Amino acid sequence: MNIDILTLFPGMFKGPLQESIIKRATDRKLVQIKIYNIRDFADNKSYKVDDYPYGGGPGMVLRPESIFEATERLLPGHVILMTPDGYLFNQKKALELSRLKHLIFICGHYGGVDERVRELIDSEISIGDYVLTGGELPALVVIDAVIRTIPGVLGNPSSLSSDSFYYNILGYPQYTRPRDFRGMKVPEILLSGNHQHIKEWRKKKAMERTLERRPYLLKGAKDD
Repeated sequence: MNIDILTLFPGMFKGPLQESIIKRATDRKLVQIKIYNIRDFADNKSYKVDDYPYGGGPGMVLRPESIFEATERLLPGHVILMTPDGYLFNQKKALELSRLKHLIFICGHYGGVDERVRELIDSEISIGDYVLTGGELPALVVIDAVIRTIPGVLGNPSSLSSDSFYYNILGYPQYTRPRDFRGMKVPEILLSGNHQHIKEWRKKKAMERTLERRPYLLKGAKDD
């Protein structure tokens, strides 16, 4: 998969993209990621890419010229606008995007982007009902979620199926050593060696947690 990122702040991506699962994926050449500064595509000497909104109002809006220029050079690809008024991101969307060969992320900033930029867009994505300074951090969230679902990225493929949301339910409680920590003990069933009982216990706990915290997910939960 090829991933291109259009941003005003390339430095925000350098650390996260060079660590953990994402680094493993790029080292194995399963993913190639390139970052582009939107200002480099400005058609003016001052590299000005934003301006005041027509009709008045606070903040600045990203102009369309640089975004169109940059995106059209990178096409063909699936163009994603990270925006707080986009469709809410979830695991189903991550799996959908992971099957594509080329993703192009546009990271909005300031007061958003000129509405005409949406003529380029295939997906508009938000990661939650809150506002961040820009689309860079949300883009990293989506990229991480997508990359980990690509075959060969995770060391243990079964890790993916145990992730929260994979079956539309939250994850079950996890324990490791020590068996007794400050009087808090690992549930005996996890020490029993009975894998069927352990599987049933984990499913029950996952369902209970989902019912408590995300009951709407249970409508689409798989039985497996």
